[in-house]
Amino acid sequence: MRTWGPLTAVSLGTFMLLLDVTIVIVALPDMARALDASLSDLQWVIDGYALALAALLLGVGAAADVLGRRRLNVIGTALFAVASLGCGLASDADLLVAARAVQGLGAAAMLATTLPLLGAAYQGRDRSAALGVWGAVSGASAALGPIVGGLLTEGPGWRWIFFVNLPVSVASIWLTLRVVPESRGPAGRRVDWAGTAAFAGFAGAGTYGVLRGGADGWASAAAVTSFAVSALALLCFVLAERRVAQPLLDLRLLRKPAFTGVLIGAIGYNGAAFGVVPYLSIWLQTVLGMSPVRGSLVLLPLAGTAFVVALVAGRLLHGVAPRVVIGGGLLLIGAGGLCLAVLDAGSSWGALAPGLTLTGIGAGLVSPGLAGAALAAVPPANAGMAGGAVNTFRQLGYAVGVALFGTVLTARMQDSIGREAAHTVAGGGASALHGTVPEHAVREAFASGLNGASLAAGVAGLVSGVLVLVMVRGTGVAASGAPDDATSAAGSSSASPASSATTSSATASPTAR
Repeated sequence: MRTWGPLTAVSLGTFMLLLDVTIVIVALPDMARALDASLSDLQWVIDGYALALAALLLGVGAAADVLGRRRLNVIGTALFAVASLGCGLASDADLLVAARAVQGLGAAAMLATTLPLLGAAYQGRDRSAALGVWGAVSGASAALGPIVGGLLTEGPGWRWIFFVNLPVSVASIWLTLRVVPESRGPAGRRVDWAGTAAFAGFAGAGTYGVLRGGADGWASAAAVTSFAVSALALLCFVLAERRVAQPLLDLRLLRKPAFTGVLIGAIGYNGAAFGVVPYLSIWLQTVLGMSPVRGSLVLLPLAGTAFVVALVAGRLLHGVAPRVVIGGGLLLIGAGGLCLAVLDAGSSWGALAPGLTLTGIGAGLVSPGLAGAALAAVPPANAGMAGGAVNTFRQLGYAVGVALFGTVLTARMQDSIGREAAHTVAGGGASALHGTVPEHAVREAFASGLNGASLAAGVAGLVSGVLVLVMVRGTGVAASGAPDDATSAAGSSSASPASSATTSSATASPTAR
């Protein structure tokens, strides 16, 4: 490759934003202690970032086509840096959650412009090489997130998982302005602001309703109102997309079973594979007494296996129908979730290894094929829209998974130790119950809650896998994700961040990640 400058600049930003999907997982118990955060607060620390990224990705990508992709990338990186500083300086949980949401907005601008910038900077073999390197960086960032988070949390402290973004952001902005050429989409394109706002309202209100339902009851006023607002926002989104000339998502694509099946696979994949992981981290540190570093190493079979399998699968499974690879991978993820649901009061970290490994294998199979299958299921003119939709639904699946499985977790726990104690333990406050609730009861309750959450995740993975096997037929794309299609999508629209073969092999994204 003749020049590495644009690839280095883009990869720096990608590494940072995907790292932040998973880096917070190991730090959750320390955050809870330092900020007196509740379980709901911790869930929003994760979901605030993922939801902002998912809800705004398509809209920001369309804005970048009009305003300039490099310009929006730099603005997004600067916003991400400022929000990271806010996260590190947060004095309470509310400020941290707000800063995480702003971080997600900046990340959406960065991720939505990444592949189009590479597509404009490189051609031919250089473009294929650049996309391959970028994909490897994406997978590595998600895999390294928990480990980096553990090292920083156990060393200088959890706030440094955010402070470390500042020098990386400065380097990324400087290099982007210096070596990355500006590019725009086709002339005359307009931004669908109404659709962007409606989709954000739908996703945010729906997730909030799940969290309130778990905390206050599904018939509570907060939960019912949230779901009603979410339904109204979804209706507004449908009406907006039907009327606008250049929609964020052409609703006619949903009439194609293959494309709808891929979106179901995307939301099921991130939710089932990674939605329980934050609670496993809390269990490892607050109940089993592990350090952040040791807790992160226990989770490595999931991230590491996913990364390795994604790299190998792209070569060995070339030509295999994506419905088989994606559907089969989701079935493995479902089986992994069921294997995690075997804990009891005396279980140690070793009980997680088989389920995490099986889930990692499934994730490594699913991640590379999703974008390629989506691109092959739609006309070439909609390639960018399809890629962006896949990445949006992946992040949405993660956010909903964290909220839903947390609700299942606490519901199972409160059957034995009561509602207040269950929320305290699930939020990382097991030590606060010493002397009031027997340690054996806490361990038994948490194990039961994790079993329930893992069982729900397993069922979600199995159902998603079956639906993909039934609906995704005749896409005519290799399981590796069709690099040529991915390259085409990268150059056609800024709404194509999911087109890489190895984007977020692990929690990402989370993550995602």
